[in-house]
Parts: sequence; structure tokens; C-alpha cells
Amino acid sequence: MNTHQADVVVIGSGPGGYVAAIRASQLGLKTICVEMDKLGGVCLNRGCIPSKALLKSAEYSNFLKHSTDYGFEIPTVNVNFPQVIKRSRGVADKMSGGVGFLLKKYKVKQVPGFGVIKQVGVVEVKDKDGKVTDTINAKNIIVATGARARMIPGIEVDRKKILTSTEALLTETPPKSIIVMGAGAIGVEFSYFYNSFGAKVTIVEMMPNVVPVEDEEISKELAKSFKKQGIEILTETKVLSAKAKGDGVEVIVQLKDGSQKTLTADLALNAIGVQANIEGIGLEAAGVQTERGWIKVDKFLRTNVPGIYAIGDVAGAPWLAHKASAEGVVCAEHIAGHHTNGVNYHNIPGCTYCQPQVASVGLTEKKAKEAGHEVKVGKFPFTASGKAHGIGKTEGFVKLVFDAKYGELLGAHMIGPDVTELIAEMGLARELEATAATIFKTMHAHPTLSEAVMEAAAEAYGESVNF
Repeated sequence: MNTHQADVVVIGSGPGGYVAAIRASQLGLKTICVEMDKLGGVCLNRGCIPSKALLKSAEYSNFLKHSTDYGFEIPTVNVNFPQVIKRSRGVADKMSGGVGFLLKKYKVKQVPGFGVIKQVGVVEVKDKDGKVTDTINAKNIIVATGARARMIPGIEVDRKKILTSTEALLTETPPKSIIVMGAGAIGVEFSYFYNSFGAKVTIVEMMPNVVPVEDEEISKELAKSFKKQGIEILTETKVLSAKAKGDGVEVIVQLKDGSQKTLTADLALNAIGVQANIEGIGLEAAGVQTERGWIKVDKFLRTNVPGIYAIGDVAGAPWLAHKASAEGVVCAEHIAGHHTNGVNYHNIPGCTYCQPQVASVGLTEKKAKEAGHEVKVGKFPFTASGKAHGIGKTEGFVKLVFDAKYGELLGAHMIGPDVTELIAEMGLARELEATAATIFKTMHAHPTLSEAVMEAAAEAYGESVNF
């Protein structure tokens, strides 16, 4: 058995874990990263990155269906779906390899295996057979074990007919029909993907709107677009049961009026949230507190046990890679004794990569009013954008919410082409407490999609000259 000494040991190498490990090493701390699977965690291997590769293929598929609009006569398009999946896996593998390169570059020692907190300051590493291969003595332990698909009673996930996102990323034969249970980011992204390749898609969502965390106007616009694309949407509908039956699946739902309906399809996707990977990692032995299934932490990501930290999905919502990375940096800097204000949880952007894309940061109009703000709202549609017409994507709009008294940007909500690339400007604006005037007096290049941000800010104050 191998024995190691370190200042920091990180359990998990996802976008929280590997970032924390690298930052800790940059700050002069001897750091070890323990990983039981491929480097990069769910995000790089079975989540963010490979799914974006699939969604790009879906976007091209839709482009080819409308290629004549752009002057291309393509009489026949043959879809090689296994190649679509293969490309996605290749992208994921390349990015995972990149994490390995970064860990070596910044002198982070890698120990393969399943990390378990034996006691405060000690982590044991086990192989796939449960044998202890390494013992790590460390002053600080960072738990970054992530999360997995949430299992709901009555939904019989067999990973063959009723899938999680992991299996959905690997299925090499597109279904003719699929029922997507849950209309959060994962649900709507896969709905768009499968619909693009010809599947009949039915979305089932318990809340009144798809992407329910978004501003209501954004949610309604996405639903409108999806219905136009041929996707069936059942909101205010609860899944009672889901099981494989015959060659397909049977999903029984309860509609808004209380009646029940039986849905059938080739496949079903369980996209109803996530749950933390907290089992079997020694939290109980160390006395680490959890709350409703998540590790409880303070603003510096400290647990209740000195020397033990938790970051990323395992530490609770929002379950986003960039939130995990930000927490990893704060955690490492706090351990190293550097000043940090912690993560600004009020300024975390959210992005959904279906088409049209959805992006937001800050308060929705409803939440701003509930918080006591008198608001001014500016909206600018992409139908009024020259660049949007040039690229042939005019769906959607930018909506900005300002405090009426001070003009401060409270929230930004977007749906349309490449808005996931536009949202960073709004995050920076909020970090700097920018006002509407700051935004619309800042010259934006023409023609660009980002002009919609400038025009929305101007429209809130009656100064838009293009709408």
C-alpha cells in the first residue's frame, strides 16, 4: 500500500475538483487529486461537453433541412447517427486528456481510485474491488464527488428503455419516439436533439412552464418555438409511473385536471433533477453534516468539520460546472490563506443550449418585484436585428430588468441565436453594478447580435432608435 503526505487532497476531478487542485498547487500547496473514473468528471465525460457536441450536430441537421434558404441545393442527406455519437465521444475524450495534461503541468499528483475519508486528515483510496491501495494524510480535504441523475419512485430506470442523460449520450440508434420527463436544461436540450433527428418528442413537466427557473416570458417563447418544431409539451403534468413494456415504454401521467393519461414511446428519458454522490465516502465517520441530501457548507465552502471542504454539485444548487469551478478557486485560495469574498451566488449565469438558446443572470422580473424593486424593463427582439436576419435566426429577444430608482441592472434574460455567448457581458455588468445608461452608451459593434443588449437597455428608457 502506498502512503502519501499532502497539504490538500481533492476527491473528484470534475470542473470543481480539478480546478481546486490546480489552484491549490499554483498557490504552493502540495496537492493530490483522487479520481475513480475518467478525469473531468460528469461534465467533460457524460455531460456539458459531449452534449454540446451532439447539439451542434442537431443544429447542422436542421440547417441541412433548410439549406435551400441559404442557396444550397442538397437533394439527399444521409445521417450517420453512430458517427454523431462517435464525434461526441471523441470531443469528450480529448477534453479529459486535457485535464490530465493540466494536472501534470501544475504538479498535481494523481491517484486513481475511490476516495473515502477515513478520519479527519486521512483519505483512503480503494480500487474497483474495494481493496485499499493508497493512504493520503492531508491537512485539508476537498470533497468534489459531484451528483448523478435523481431517481424517482415509480420511474423504473433500466438504462435500456428508460434512460438517464448518460445513456442518452451513448445511444447509437435514434428512437422514433421518446418521452422526456422533466423540462429543465437537460430535458429541453435532449428534446431538441432527438427532435432534430426525426423523433416524435413529448415533454412532461410538473411545473407550469418549461425551463421553469427562467423568466416566464422566456419560458413561453421557448415553448412556442418547440411546438413550432413539432415537439409536444405537457406542463402541469405529473409522472405517476414509467416502465419498460414490450418493445417500448409506458408512462402514466396525471394531467392538470386530475385525469390520468397513458403515454407510449420507444424510449423515455429521466431528466427530473440530480442527487448528490455522498454515499460511502466517509462523511458519517468524519462527522460531516448534510442537509436534504447535500453537504452543508459556508461561503468559503467549509463544512462543519475543520479541514474538510465541499464544492460543486455535491454542495448543492445550482448544479452548474462554472459554479463548481468558481467554488474550487475560492476554496483553494481560502485554504492558502488568501483573501477571498467567496462566490457571488447572485451572479451565476445559466445557459441552455437547445435552439433557440436560453441564457440568464440575476433576477427575473417577477423575483425583482417580489424583492421590492420598482423596475424598468427593456426588450429587443431579434427580428429587429440586422445580424440575426443575416444569419437567418430571428427567433427570440433580449429582456433586461433594471431598478427604476437607480438604473442598476437587476437581471438579464435572453432567448435566441448564440445568447449563451452574450450573457457574459451581463454578468460583468452586474458585477460592476452597471446602469442602463452605462450599457446603452457603450458602443456595440454593428452588425452584431450583441447590439440587442444595447438596444434592450435603451428601450427600457425610451431611447432605442432601432425598435
